[in-house]
Amino acid sequence: MKISPAKENILKRVRNALSQPVQLPFPNSEGNSSVFRTENESLEIKFAEEFTRLQGKFVFCSSKGELLDTLRALCEHKDWHNVYCQTPALLKQINQDQLNVLNRGTMHEADAAITDCEYLVSRTGTVVLSAAQPSGRALPVYAPVHIIVAYTHQLVFDLKDALNKLKDKYGNDLPSSISFATGPSRTADIEKTLVVGIHGPKEVYVFLVDE
Repeated sequence: MKISPAKENILKRVRNALSQPVQLPFPNSEGNSSVFRTENESLEIKFAEEFTRLQGKFVFCSSKGELLDTLRALCEHKDWHNVYCQTPALLKQINQDQLNVLNRGTMHEADAAITDCEYLVSRTGTVVLSAAQPSGRALPVYAPVHIIVAYTHQLVFDLKDALNKLKDKYGNDLPSSISFATGPSRTADIEKTLVVGIHGPKEVYVFLVDE
C-alpha cells in the first residue's frame, strides 16, 4: 500500500521524536512522593472526621474493656439477637458470656457482623479489607450492619501507605482480593437519588481501640 507524502511526513516526525528522548518536566510526579500533604492533626481525628462525613459511625475506645462494654451497650440498644463473628482473635477477646448475642445463629441470619481489617486510611476515611482475613470476602458485605474492630497501629495516612504496608506484610503472596470500603454501601444510579445499603451493609461502625 502506498503511503501519501503527508502521512510519511507525520511518521518521519514521530520516528525522530522517539529517537530523541526528552526528560520528564515533572520527575517528582511519577509516584516518588505523595501527592497529598500529611495533615498536622492526628490520624485518629482525621479518620473520624472523614469516616463520619461519609455516614460511617466511629467509636473510640481507650481500652479493650471499654470496647466490650460499648459493644454490649450497642447490641442492647439495637436489640440485636445474632451478632456473627468468625475471627478467632476477636472471638477470644469478646467473651461469649459477656456478649451473649454473639454467633447465636448463622451468617445468613445475622443482625450484624464483627470483623477485623487490614488498615484504616485517614485521608479518605477508608477501611482496607482483604481475603486473607479470617472473616473472608462475604461476611463484611453480607450482613446488614458491619462492625469493624481496629487498633491505632493500623492507621495510615493515604492509600499508598496502606498498599506499601500490604506489600511488606504479604510480600509476593498478596491476598486474592483487597477491597476498600469507604462508608456504608450507597449508589445514586436510581434517578440520581442516593440509596444507602444497596450493595452491602446499611450501617458501618468502626471501633478504634487505643493501644
